[in-house]
Amino acid sequence: MKKIKLLCIIMMLFVFGARADEGMWLPYSINGQNLADMQRLGCKLTAEQIFSFNQPSLKDAIVQFGGGCTGELISPEGLLLTNHHCGLSYVQSHASVEHDYLQDGFWARSKDQELPNEGLTVSFLTYIEDVTQAVLKGVTDNMTEETRAKKIEENRKALEKERKGDRAVEVEIVPFYHGNQYILFVYDVYKDVRLVACPPWGIGKFGADTDNWTWPRHKGDFCIFRVYTAPDGSPAEYSKKNVPMKSKHYLPISLKGVQPGDYTMILGYPGSTDRYSYSGAVKNIIELEGPAIVDCRTTKLEQYRKHMDADPAVFIQYASKQASVSNYWKYYIGQVKQLQRNKVVEKRMEQEKEFRQWAAQDKDRNAKYKGIFDEMDRYWNHQNQYKKALIYHREAGWRGGEAVTFALRFRALNNAIETKAAPMDNLKAYAKRMKGDIQDFFKDYDKALDRDVTIALLNLFYKDVDHNQLPTTIKKVGDKNHGDFTAFVDNAFAKSVLVDPDKLNAWLENPKSLSKDPIYALMYNILESYWDLDEKADEVNCKRADRLYMQGLMEMQKDRNFYPDANFTMRLTYGSVQDCKPSDAITYNYITTLDGVMAKYKPGNWEFDVPKDLIKLWENHDYGRYANENGDLVVNFITTNDITGGNSGSPVIDAEGNLIGLAFDGNWEAMSGDIAFENEVQRTICMDMRYLLFIIDKMANAQNLMQEIRIVE
Repeated sequence: MKKIKLLCIIMMLFVFGARADEGMWLPYSINGQNLADMQRLGCKLTAEQIFSFNQPSLKDAIVQFGGGCTGELISPEGLLLTNHHCGLSYVQSHASVEHDYLQDGFWARSKDQELPNEGLTVSFLTYIEDVTQAVLKGVTDNMTEETRAKKIEENRKALEKERKGDRAVEVEIVPFYHGNQYILFVYDVYKDVRLVACPPWGIGKFGADTDNWTWPRHKGDFCIFRVYTAPDGSPAEYSKKNVPMKSKHYLPISLKGVQPGDYTMILGYPGSTDRYSYSGAVKNIIELEGPAIVDCRTTKLEQYRKHMDADPAVFIQYASKQASVSNYWKYYIGQVKQLQRNKVVEKRMEQEKEFRQWAAQDKDRNAKYKGIFDEMDRYWNHQNQYKKALIYHREAGWRGGEAVTFALRFRALNNAIETKAAPMDNLKAYAKRMKGDIQDFFKDYDKALDRDVTIALLNLFYKDVDHNQLPTTIKKVGDKNHGDFTAFVDNAFAKSVLVDPDKLNAWLENPKSLSKDPIYALMYNILESYWDLDEKADEVNCKRADRLYMQGLMEMQKDRNFYPDANFTMRLTYGSVQDCKPSDAITYNYITTLDGVMAKYKPGNWEFDVPKDLIKLWENHDYGRYANENGDLVVNFITTNDITGGNSGSPVIDAEGNLIGLAFDGNWEAMSGDIAFENEVQRTICMDMRYLLFIIDKMANAQNLMQEIRIVE
């Protein structure tokens, strides 16, 4: 494999002086000081045992799960562990009132009971290469940003196509350090992933919205799947002929438990951080982006809760949707609060002041970096004119009401109908192929709920956004009806084919233009307005300034640990089990126990109810070999590891390479962590593997799984 020289140099230059718990490292370049820091904390593994292309290593057990989580193999036969909230939508797709797998859980007692999941994939990383030189070939400093971006995209696409060839792999080239480096990743993608087990709601979702993003936690946040392959071991679409994967590497599960100071390592796919951004970007989140998202999602969640509480069938339909909306609703509440509390804007401004002084001390530096802050100021001042309206167009508009979002799926077909881009017979055939999507949509759709959501969001849209930036339809209706969209939505829902499966299926038999359909017309009007605002917002950019600022920071702060921002590529973080002292007179213990679950227990409450079988085991103190040295059953623990969204489902690995926990959340006091890591208070919240085994063994009695998992005493 080609050596990745640039990144290794960066790693060697900038590791000194950093705390071990901060940093999302590219695991294939772990060496030197990084490995020394890990070993100082207690790690007993070599770099090759962690990441290797020449022999099985930890990285071979780690997968990208679905569209935004992590998973890990825990058996020789492709058994895969991830978080409950990562697998929830797939569990929900199999659930019904008669078979309520959400409330009751699901346990396949044999492989033939495992359930296939259309569209679910897992990806294994197989190859990496630094391709910066090839991607930047022909790029010069005197190019405009538009010309530069076009050249980079041309080079990137050509290289991805060349490296993929005829192979059935996924190849992607990803920018690092604000476009100063480019790395190529190759993945094997497996498309037959079956549901094996899911705990009841009162375990996997315990605490729900109230406890989300907080410590202490008491949640069994896990779901179990299995990866299947073709008989020859290659990735394949679902088939009854497929066989369980033969794992190249899998993680044994340890029963040793955790103590303060124990080494912890997490491998996974963190989604996005922005820890080197300009102060103007942070101000934008605090003042505009965060509050706008929170307001829209608060409105949406109020309507969800009203209908879900009233009807068990609606609860099943919307459980996964509600969880998805709620997760980042609370995230933005916490992020805005903690960015302010931790004075992140002020810290960035102080860094920028230092940068100006440093650049001014050298003639060449001054020439290179002159004007970059003016450029970034212009960009963010310009963005601030459009940011709120753009968010409302998205959150309350074309991603607001479900019917409006559903209408987006018909744009291509409707455009072909109106432009007569294909013969009618071809269009009818295309329309009929959409029947599966339509069936899936209406399976989990409640018209009454969507009506109330759409009314509430349009009312908010009209009230909160500058009327000069409203879509014309929303402005016209709002002006006429004093901001009340009830009659408009009722009329649209009564006339549209998009909210009635019978009407829509009839339309598919003889498709005609949807331009006069009221819901389709609303969607398109919002979308056109969004495009117009987005185009105006894009008239100013600061990509050059961002790129140069990143270069300059790395040059100025030679003792700083410049790991790359997260971008949904595999990362390694290392730290230890520790308690937390978030503020004066408050200390949080490093573990929670089943006693804490029962202290929160509220019979019949959707967030804090508990399965009867679990209550009985607790009452009898029947924990078996899963109790700790004090006879308690540990549920969750916290570590100093550095994670973010996308790390959900990541394995927490001990010094010997065994699985001890499952990462699932961060803590409230460090919600600014995606922008600025908070050394003293940032914690990763993990489910203890002893709790996982206790649920599988003692509560579910799933002995088929217990026999498959390798347990280390």
